[in-house]
Amino acid sequence: MRSRGGVFLWRVEDLDPPRVVPGMAAAQREDLAWLGLDWDEGPYVQSERSALYEEALARLAAAGPLFPCRRSRKDLQAMASAPHGRDGGAPYPAAFRPPHLEPGWYERLRGAGRPDAALRFRVDERPVLWSDRVVDDGNARSERLDETVGDFVLKRRDGLYAYQLAVVVDDLAMGIDDVVRGADLLDSTARQIRLIEALGGTPPAYAHVPLVVDAQGEKLSKRDQGLTLRSLREAGVAAETLAGWLAWSLGLLERPEPCPPADLVPLFAWERIRREEVRLPQDPAAFSRALSPARTIPPDGAA
Repeated sequence: MRSRGGVFLWRVEDLDPPRVVPGMAAAQREDLAWLGLDWDEGPYVQSERSALYEEALARLAAAGPLFPCRRSRKDLQAMASAPHGRDGGAPYPAAFRPPHLEPGWYERLRGAGRPDAALRFRVDERPVLWSDRVVDDGNARSERLDETVGDFVLKRRDGLYAYQLAVVVDDLAMGIDDVVRGADLLDSTARQIRLIEALGGTPPAYAHVPLVVDAQGEKLSKRDQGLTLRSLREAGVAAETLAGWLAWSLGLLERPEPCPPADLVPLFAWERIRREEVRLPQDPAAFSRALSPARTIPPDGAA
């Protein structure tokens, strides 16, 4: 969720064509409306905003932190022996940067029919400082990008824009001042803050909420078809029942009882949001049956 002064925006992140499911945006709109959630602006579709991303890349190239990466896949795989960073991979080493860049390199690369390089953002040794409203209870957090991820990709060699670039450019263009998202994206925050600063912007406030995971503690994915909003809806689950269960699992309700999202607004407070992941019961079918208009159940391990 992203907002600007209390105005909520809906964005469709569809930059990776092989992963885009036709009709998914319309299905999301219908599912969210059924659940009782709405938004003030959008949808904004990222695949239609490439001119903004190109403009940002040109600005970074002119300012200095952008450089072409022509390292082969073999070179990058050789990094596996290096100490791994926070995201599980080895940081891109400073030694892989080109020793110098000739004037006009970016314009020549952009004008090539088939660019032979990815574009990376050069990081430095300065720690990125920020606080998270949920994970850190507002306390300061620090990350050195040169130690955790190194220079990171903003545009792939095949022409696809990286998530880090698109989300930052969109946040700046839309004046976003609040970002609330899943805890799985916490490790992207330092990169986005540094990129926002390089583009002359002010980072928004961040809050990363716990994920709903399966019985084994794994993040839900597209293969978990029995636990989609659509499947629960088709199984006869009432929208207010599911909304109440989700609100209770986050700590906003004392017990899992039906509640429309609008009624939760006055109950919201950052300090009430739980920090632990919400683990669903072992059997998705049983969970779906239990979440009926008359019944609701706690996640595994909850009292």
